[in-house]
Amino acid sequence: MEESIKIFFDNPKLLATDNLNILQGITGLYFIFTQSIDIQYPFEKSKLIYIGMSEKRTTSIKKRLSGHLDGISNVGLRNYGKVDTLFFTYINFDILKEMWNLKVEDLETYFLHSFVKEYGVSPICNNK
Repeated sequence: MEESIKIFFDNPKLLATDNLNILQGITGLYFIFTQSIDIQYPFEKSKLIYIGMSEKRTTSIKKRLSGHLDGISNVGLRNYGKVDTLFFTYINFDILKEMWNLKVEDLETYFLHSFVKEYGVSPICNNK
């Protein structure tokens, strides 16, 4: 029998500088989605536009999301932010370490592959 882990996400927050301070030093995955735009993917629609990760405390989720807000790291995210309100949620990888014996990169791969299976392609701003 295959073992499973149930993962709970933090409540969605507005992708804004004021909401990032709590993420200083936190590693894990984060998900960015639109408030009202449904992206037509090959199999169905979704508001999810990006799945990202932070594997080091020096490049914490706060730092990665700040880079997305500034438009430095992903022009697609910046442009979606110009036309719609963006939100994010995240998974603190430290909480999963007791149950997940693989790396955070493996968890990101799992979510990306699951998205492709469900929607037909990677999230639009993952540039794959």
